[in-house]
Amino acid sequence: MYRLYSATPSPFARKVRIQLIEKAIPFELITEVPWNADAAVPSVNPLGKVPALVLESGEAIFDSRLINEWIEAKHPAPPLVPQALDDRLAVKRHEVLGDGICDALVLMFFEKSRPPEAFSQPWFDRQLRKVDAGLAELSRLVGDGEWAWGDRFTQADVSVGAALGYLAVRWPDFPWRARHPNLAALSDRLEVRPSFAATVPTPQAIRDRVA
Repeated sequence: MYRLYSATPSPFARKVRIQLIEKAIPFELITEVPWNADAAVPSVNPLGKVPALVLESGEAIFDSRLINEWIEAKHPAPPLVPQALDDRLAVKRHEVLGDGICDALVLMFFEKSRPPEAFSQPWFDRQLRKVDAGLAELSRLVGDGEWAWGDRFTQADVSVGAALGYLAVRWPDFPWRARHPNLAALSDRLEVRPSFAATVPTPQAIRDRVA
């Protein structure tokens, strides 16, 4: 059985959990705070980050995009990435946007966690601009469609849904739902899906915070 190292608020780990559940792949979930000094994930991922997927052979795969690519290649049913090149690239575009939004949100979270004298408003604002622009582009791409891309559930929904869910848990006052009602509607549809309902992100307390 695979072992997945995860953190409860991580949108990147959630993407992998969703994909494993969608494909009915059994796995052991190991939940920890990767920032804490006693975290076990550095023993399987030299970068010390979640998610990390440990295979039955003991080999570990890390970075959510690579893990999900590996899962899709090794467990192709049901397919979450289309085979046609242009369609595949379109789905990957959503994935890049979702991950980029999450990268900026994580940086914003830790910037906000700094002591007031160390906080950089220009740096925070730079990340916020990325989030605003990324959401606007996703809203344009989704349009009035039922799914993030195309006419069925794909990796695009996994990525976009995870990003929107992370906004909800870490930035509940951010007005993205009012600005992009089509994304809010998409998120609402996705969050009742069993794979999303089973992986709702929750905050974790970081004990060993670094400067």
